Amino acid sequence: MKHRLFLFDLDDTLLDFKASERLSFQHALAALGVAALPAGLFERYQAINLALWGDFEAGTVGKDVLKVERFRRTFHGAGLDLDAHAASGLYLEALADSVVLVDGARELCAALAAIGEVGIITNGVAQIQQRRIASAGLREHLSFVATSEGCGHAKPDVRFFQHTVGMARAFRHAETVIVGDRLDADILGANRFGIDSVWFNPDGAVNGGAARPTWEVARLRNVTRTLGLTTHA
Repeated sequence: MKHRLFLFDLDDTLLDFKASERLSFQHALAALGVAALPAGLFERYQAINLALWGDFEAGTVGKDVLKVERFRRTFHGAGLDLDAHAASGLYLEALADSVVLVDGARELCAALAAIGEVGIITNGVAQIQQRRIASAGLREHLSFVATSEGCGHAKPDVRFFQHTVGMARAFRHAETVIVGDRLDADILGANRFGIDSVWFNPDGAVNGGAARPTWEVARLRNVTRTLGLTTHA
């Protein structure tokens, strides 16, 4: 049976989060008086941020804490006397406007919306994600946006996916597929919920974990062919 409900991760699947993240980090620190980033500072931030998001998805840290703590730890480790709360606000404001689309994202959403229903599934900050979706020109192709904040649980928790499909016009396990870049959140979540998944893996990473994607693609333009769908886009 062909798929009719398409659930997309947002960051690093439809939107190039890595590019937006660097631009927003640079903007925040420039606003705080740091004209040139110290060597390795952004990479330090990325590692701290990734670890904290892992804690959030495990339910051991709240999102409000995460948003500030990642800057506090980064500044403390680098010996920088900067306001972590201010940095967090500046970063999030910049992130909402620093939108870079992954190649083929808008075209794919439009094509799938013409044959079924497209929804976004994200653990990101809800208000910022909504603004980024609008800035990217994706909203017209979407039926809904499911966020961890709106649900109270994060991917890969099954309760997140139960919340998500409750937002859809129609849901059947056999007709639903998740497309995402993260094995530990998107693909593992699909496995636990009993639905198909497409691992978006543009860098050719090796899957060494427990998650098992139904399919794997390196480019978004390959998704419709991989799913055996006929579109008019």
